[in-house]
Amino acid sequence: MEERTRAYLRGRFRDHYRRTEITPPPAANEREWGFIPWTEGPDTTMVRHRSLLELGDLSEFLVRKRPRHVYFSAGRFRDPGASSMSAKDWQSADLVFDLDADHLPSVTLGEDTYAEMLAKCKDALFRLLDFLEDDFGFEDLEVVFSGGRGYHVHVRDENVLHLDREHRREIVDYVRGIGLEYEHLVETETVAGLGRKTPTERRTLEIEGGWGKRTHAHLMAYVDGLLEMEEDAALERLQEFDGIGEGKAEATLNAARNNREQLAAGNVTVHTAVSQLAERFAERAVADDNAPIDEPVTTDTNRLIRLPGSLHGGSGLQTVRLERDELDAFDPLVDAVPDTFRGHEITVDVTDPGEVELGGDSFTVTDGDQSLPEYVAVFLMARGRAEKEKE
Repeated sequence: MEERTRAYLRGRFRDHYRRTEITPPPAANEREWGFIPWTEGPDTTMVRHRSLLELGDLSEFLVRKRPRHVYFSAGRFRDPGASSMSAKDWQSADLVFDLDADHLPSVTLGEDTYAEMLAKCKDALFRLLDFLEDDFGFEDLEVVFSGGRGYHVHVRDENVLHLDREHRREIVDYVRGIGLEYEHLVETETVAGLGRKTPTERRTLEIEGGWGKRTHAHLMAYVDGLLEMEEDAALERLQEFDGIGEGKAEATLNAARNNREQLAAGNVTVHTAVSQLAERFAERAVADDNAPIDEPVTTDTNRLIRLPGSLHGGSGLQTVRLERDELDAFDPLVDAVPDTFRGHEITVDVTDPGEVELGGDSFTVTDGDQSLPEYVAVFLMARGRAEKEKE
């Protein structure tokens, strides 16, 4: 990045902070703060181990330093400005989750557009929130668009703040489905037989919540699909599973036809073949429904995380704090474009042309000098795809 470009972005970031009110996180004075300035060269240097007392008024600091990136710690400390982690004296930490489109199994880098990547990341966000709200019952959640390629979720319920790394690891394993065992999703009870019949064992898949509910939903979607098919097609589909031949396929289909109501109630002992089939859908539930978070972020009780309201120096987009009921309608490529960069054009020298979807429009950007809406130009410069030209 050329000095003219850095100077322009520094100046415009300052303009943004002059007109933007930034709300600090709770207990801001107990957190470590860090930032990355607009330095020369390909490498970035993190300035960290700062307390808010050292930075001064947050708004004034942002205007004065106009950083490329700014962060605060998930952890809370007695002495957040100390130069070593041990000297900081850790007290507690938010439980933080990071979803990054680059790390999603569903994203194909080089093929998916930026908009497609962000849409897939939002889908993963809803899955994560389902775990956090429904399975764990967390209530004090803050959702943030990162300004880059994903979302952050901060959990600040009192009962999680003092969890150590090992206990946070258990939460990670749960939302990722790591080590999930089908047997733990099934409740077994002995049912008395009628007359002289021997008591039998009934196994019921949990259907009210958790991984059992997710497994059951996949199972029933599959069963209902079978029941809508012609018999030959249904048998052929069942035999796509390893270990299911013609005889077992017929038994499974008959059991599904004759016991649909019991299956809907979670009873998987209507037939041995059905029970074996249900176990396979636990694996499918993990593959399809897990939350593909960046695991080290959640287990790290000292992690620095991007400040909501700040600008992302790699995109020029704003880090946006979101209410739960705003998520469906939120479009990051429209709603995270700062007002500071709207309404006028500037000239840049594009070095990496291509399609850019931003601000509700699609732009075909060509090589060389051209005039573009400032928010598009800032995005390209922040990405290293353009340099600022003299006006």
